[in-house]
Amino acid sequence: MTDSAALEVSVFIAATPETVFPYFVDPGRYAQWMGSVAELEPMPGGRYRVSLRGGVQASGRFVEIDAPRRVVFTWGWTHDHAVAPGSTRVEVTLAEEEGGTRVLLRHHGLPDDEQQVHHRKGWELYLDRLGVVVGGGDPGPDPNA
Repeated sequence: MTDSAALEVSVFIAATPETVFPYFVDPGRYAQWMGSVAELEPMPGGRYRVSLRGGVQASGRFVEIDAPRRVVFTWGWTHDHAVAPGSTRVEVTLAEEEGGTRVLLRHHGLPDDEQQVHHRKGWELYLDRLGVVVGGGDPGPDPNA
């Protein structure tokens, strides 16, 4: 899949990039909006692993950390060889926008339309949950954890 076919999901969060950024690199904060446990080593080559329900895990490695503007990590499922661990790349950019931050997530390398649809639904759900958490709210239990 070419970069022009990358999946893009965006959300506006009424907080600064400095406030939003830690939710992508701090395990305790990450697990507030996605998964039940996050094992994160936010440095190039460091571990990215998020546990969801039924032993399912998203797994990869951090590629780039540019606080508070950008995080890049590889991504895949430990249980699904269609999107194997580390086989795709997720880029998250945080840009100041009037009154807050525009979070843009680009997911590169998904193998087909079915995976694009599946991952779009997931990232839309999770970025919405992120906005609730950063705003001080409780998004409720993760439906996938």
